[in-house]
Amino acid sequence: MTSSTSSAPAGRNDPSPATQKVLLGVGWLLVGVPLVYGLVQTLRRVVTLFTG
Repeated sequence: MTSSTSSAPAGRNDPSPATQKVLLGVGWLLVGVPLVYGLVQTLRRVVTLFTG
């Protein structure tokens, strides 16, 4: 049996740390903005429901 390692090849184009931070921020915005919008809408409707 041969043992294989999962190390990346030396010529792999990894994004820089700055690029990773930007991508992470964009990802959080893509998920966070609709989530916050949905929560705000839900809370507004709950207040209307219970206050008449």
